[in-house]
Amino acid sequence: MQQTLAVPPKTALRMTPRSTGLLFALTAVGIFAIQDGISKHLGTAYPPIFITMIRYWAFAGFVVAVASRSAGGLKSAATPNRPWLQVARGVLLVAQIVVSIFSFSRVGLAATHTIFAATPLIVACLSVPLLGEKVGWRRWAAIGVGFVGILMIVNPLQARFDSRIVIPIIGTAMFALYSVLTRLASRTDRAETAFFYTGFAGAVAISFIGPFYWSHITPVDWIWMLVLCITGMSGHYLLIRAYSLLDAVAVQPMFYVQTVLVCIIGVLLFDEVMTANMVVGCAIVIGAGIFTIWREARAGRTQPRPPIEPPGAL
Repeated sequence: MQQTLAVPPKTALRMTPRSTGLLFALTAVGIFAIQDGISKHLGTAYPPIFITMIRYWAFAGFVVAVASRSAGGLKSAATPNRPWLQVARGVLLVAQIVVSIFSFSRVGLAATHTIFAATPLIVACLSVPLLGEKVGWRRWAAIGVGFVGILMIVNPLQARFDSRIVIPIIGTAMFALYSVLTRLASRTDRAETAFFYTGFAGAVAISFIGPFYWSHITPVDWIWMLVLCITGMSGHYLLIRAYSLLDAVAVQPMFYVQTVLVCIIGVLLFDEVMTANMVVGCAIVIGAGIFTIWREARAGRTQPRPPIEPPGAL
C-alpha cells in the first residue's frame, strides 16, 4: 500500500507594518528620483518658474483632496493657529523648488544632490537658534565632518572654481530653513494643516509670477509635464503612507537612497561626471547626516512630524 506523505500548507508571506512603511518610503524616493530626472530634462528647455507653477497647480489639487478627507475636513485643515508661519513655509518651499530645477539644469543632478545631502546637518545648526534645541558635541562633530565632505564636493582649490555650485548650496539652505519652520509649525498646528499650506500657499504665491514666464511647450514635453505631475502626487501619497506607519527618523534616511539613484540617472542618462572627490565627499556627508538623525532620535527630540519632501520633490 503506497504511503502518502502529508505536505504542509504553504505559509503566506505577510509584511509587518514596518516593512510595509519602508517599502512605501523606498518606492516614494525612487519616484522622486525619476521626477528629478524629468525636471532636469524640462528645466533645460523651459523656465524653472513656469515648470514649478504647473507642478504646483497639480500638487495644490492633491493637497486639497487630502485635506478634504482628513479629520474635520477642508475647513479644519485650512485653519492654522499661526497663519503667517504656514504661509511663509509654503512660499519658501516653492522658491526652493524653483532653485532646485534651475540647479538640476545648470549644475547637474549628481552635483546638486550631493550638496542636498547636507540638509540634516544644516537643520541641526538652525535648530539651535530657531527652535531652542541643544546640540551635543557628538552632533557638532558630525556636522563638522559633514561640512568637510561638502568642501570635498565643492573642491574650491581646483584650478577653475565653478561658481555655479553656489546654486545648490542656496537651495540646501532654503530647504533646511523650511524644515525647521515646519518643526516650529508642528508645535501648534496639525500635520494636515502643515501639508495643506505646503501646497496651497505655494501654488498661490507662484501664480503671481509664473504666468509671466509662460512658454510654448511641445506636445511631447506636455506628456513629460503630465508625468511630472503624476509622479509628484503618487510619490507624496506613498510618503504619507510611509509616515503613517513609521516614525520620521526611520523615513528620513531613505532620502539618501534618492541621492544615489539621482546620481546614477545623471551619469547614465545625462552624461554627467562623478569625480572621485564628489563620491568620497558625498559618502562623508551621507554618513554624517545619518549619524545626526540617529543622535537626534536617541536624544528623544525626533517625533512623528508632517510629511516633509526631499529637496526638489514637488
